Amino acid sequence: MGLYSLVRPAVFTLDGERAHRLTIAGLKAMPRRAPHSAPTAMQVELAGLRFPNPVGLAPGFDKDAEVFDRMFGFGFGHVEIGTVTPLPQPGNPKPRLFRLTEDRGVINRMGFNNAGQQAALVRLSRRDRTKGIVGVNIGANKDSDDRIGDYARGAAAMAKVADYLTVNVSSPNTPGLRALQDEGALAALLEGVMDAKREPGGERGPPVFLKLAPDLEPADIDAVVRVAIMHGVAALIIGNTTISRPDLRSKHAGEAGGLSGAPLAPLARQRLADFHKACGGMIPLIAAGGIDSAEEAWARIKAGASLVQLYSALVYEGPGLAKRIVRGMDRLRRRDGFADIAEAVGTG
Repeated sequence: MGLYSLVRPAVFTLDGERAHRLTIAGLKAMPRRAPHSAPTAMQVELAGLRFPNPVGLAPGFDKDAEVFDRMFGFGFGHVEIGTVTPLPQPGNPKPRLFRLTEDRGVINRMGFNNAGQQAALVRLSRRDRTKGIVGVNIGANKDSDDRIGDYARGAAAMAKVADYLTVNVSSPNTPGLRALQDEGALAALLEGVMDAKREPGGERGPPVFLKLAPDLEPADIDAVVRVAIMHGVAALIIGNTTISRPDLRSKHAGEAGGLSGAPLAPLARQRLADFHKACGGMIPLIAAGGIDSAEEAWARIKAGASLVQLYSALVYEGPGLAKRIVRGMDRLRRRDGFADIAEAVGTG
């Protein structure tokens, strides 16, 4: 961890949300650094995109597309901004973000707080698209009376600036949102998104990823996979935070919201395995949840993921984590005798 291990105690004296805002402000003041380079063997081709390495920054860190370009210099192969909603919204009442220090976890009930799609659209329209892959995670406003319409509006608005779109129906912090994972609702939602993201003149627009909750029952997974394939989803992200509560030691363990970080890892691993079995190689998988080391990231690759994403681990491991994971995964790849990352996917 280096320097971060020295400053972390001071950071942890601040409320988690305030510390995050100060981090974003500090990053905005930093000069942009060149994207971190990785060996060619670490590149991943997925959905027509070439990812320079398999480690991505999960949504939630850069909700409003303020610092995505800075994060490439910290070693991330892609950055997913958001979740953004059609209209700005403040999110749920504070406090709503809690560090579970003893468990190396986080509980949040943010509630899609963001400045709205238009604010992100303006920033993303100015980016240099040769400098890194940026995904846009879209969601619905809490008070919307047409949530499927919200996703369609998001797809239409953000398609022109996104390398890929992620349909987020997995957050536990917007009441009723996860019901959109039901087979019928999901089919209607994806049909609307796929139609909306097409550009005038018939261009297909960016690929669409689907972000799913780790709390899905195994019996529902086959139906979700069937609908995703039928509607042309390019990848599944497995998954988001969990409403379940494993054994936790922190005083904040009883807070409502989604649990992320190290305690989520066993459930995230199991759901990845479940989806890998259900997909049968017909749709790529992206692993998220509890990834905090090269060993954990490599295990997810071998369990069937083509890419991984992380966020909560940065709270405990510091900003150098992505580079360390990429270097470590390359070492593990060579140790296990794989020519490249793609060769290792699903071999575990």
